[in-house]
Amino acid sequence: MKRLIFILPLAAFLLIGTYLLIGLGLDPHKLPNMLEGKPGPAFSLPGLEGRDDKGFSNTDLIGSVSLVNVFGSWCVACRVEHPYLMQLKKTNAVPVHGIDWREPDRQAGPTWLQRHGDPYTLIGDDPNSRAAIAFGVTGAPETFVVDKQGIIRYKHIGPITDEVWSGTLKPLIDHLKGEGG
Repeated sequence: MKRLIFILPLAAFLLIGTYLLIGLGLDPHKLPNMLEGKPGPAFSLPGLEGRDDKGFSNTDLIGSVSLVNVFGSWCVACRVEHPYLMQLKKTNAVPVHGIDWREPDRQAGPTWLQRHGDPYTLIGDDPNSRAAIAFGVTGAPETFVVDKQGIIRYKHIGPITDEVWSGTLKPLIDHLKGEGG
């Protein structure tokens, strides 16, 4: 009985330690993406106030390889990423569509884009998180690579940087453009 008193805490400690070691080895940026390899979710968002476009829906994702970028004017990391999105637009590397997510008011997104520039081909307003929830967004910014058939091929969590673009996104986009997908 005395031996059991010493063994149980040791066994519990080893079990907890094993789970912690496994957890430390996981990459927190690689969350499972349940949509990867599947068609993008059905959604239809109105355009932003002050922008002369129709908004943005899943049917707009058919026909060309594109990025879907979820952002918000309130998002600090989005501000870090934004100059890179402007560079992608300037070089015409790939169409970037935006989902303006959970703004505090209807003018916040348009005002932010006027101040910092508008890199988006199409953009939709998602104040109630309907599209963000459908995409499985956990925070902003998040960017999805979508092929010509509207299939989600990759989800990137966090800002797009030179390293992310050249090491992951650009090679995937080039591959998808090359295979017709």
